[in-house]
Amino acid sequence: MDTTELDYELPASAIAQAPVEPRDSARLLVAGAPSGAVQHRTVADLPGLLDPGDLLVVNDTRVIPARLHLRKPTGGAVEVLLLERRPEGHWEALVRPSRRVPDGTVLVPDAPVGDDLTVEVGPVLGDDGRRAVTVHGGTDDDLAVLARVGEVPLPPYIHEPLADPDRYQTVYAQRPGSVAAPTAGLHLTDAVLDACRRKGVRVATVDLQVGLGTFRPITADRVEDHPMHAERYRIPDDTLAALDAVTGQVVAVGTTVTRALEAWALTGAATDSTSLFIRDDFRFQVVDRLLTNFHVPRSSLLALVESFVGPRWKDLYRSALDEGYRFLSFGDAMLLDRRDGVS
Repeated sequence: MDTTELDYELPASAIAQAPVEPRDSARLLVAGAPSGAVQHRTVADLPGLLDPGDLLVVNDTRVIPARLHLRKPTGGAVEVLLLERRPEGHWEALVRPSRRVPDGTVLVPDAPVGDDLTVEVGPVLGDDGRRAVTVHGGTDDDLAVLARVGEVPLPPYIHEPLADPDRYQTVYAQRPGSVAAPTAGLHLTDAVLDACRRKGVRVATVDLQVGLGTFRPITADRVEDHPMHAERYRIPDDTLAALDAVTGQVVAVGTTVTRALEAWALTGAATDSTSLFIRDDFRFQVVDRLLTNFHVPRSSLLALVESFVGPRWKDLYRSALDEGYRFLSFGDAMLLDRRDGVS
């Protein structure tokens, strides 16, 4: 596929800069069969759009405060964005300005935090400029240190800090490890989930640790030449049992849930790291319906949506823009039925 097929004009005015309140008041474009009319609803209406026996699957990962404002021994400011903690004990990270931070440089917090926190910068790890970084926090583990000194990294197209950082977490976030939120889940509330359960819809979880590569635009001329990032996922035993027993449709809340479930279907591994790139005529084995936000042009997320609904995505996005929907992480959402012929 030519990457230009995943392009569309996104006006800056359509990019949501803050989430709506309450969460479930976000608008929801409902697109069923291609022959049916598009509906304009809200996420609060979701329970009425699902059926008894359906399985609603959410990603309960928690975003870590992975952005650190630090200083070199000379006093120069350095920003470190932690991306993934490696089994060897270090983190993969982006360091800015990287060229001015030699291997072995020890950084300290921009503001005193009352402990022995230091961050040691190591070598470059790949072509994308990632560095090996080690966090030293006395007797505390890394996540405890980050809770004191880090901040949640918002996407670069969000220009204002959040008054409440928890608005970049889902209400069911549990397991810390992501550096970006599974944004489709930001719209869900306890009231919506409870109403789904009363309807006879089962709610299950997966944990996929979302990395920044999720949002990286495709720069290759051909979509299939895009180097897909890897993300770790875990599907609990009770979710596997729910998938085995489901009598209705499997509804994935977000592209991250979709990747985890379809990676499991392909490999049989309930816990693994996946670089699965869902695109073109991918044969979906698990997911029947997809609740998802509106995505960045030329992104792997949009490639997944195109694979799920086909070229129709262009008409749906055009309709959403015409109707004043809000786009990207803090924007509105879509509920999509999988197109025929891709299962």
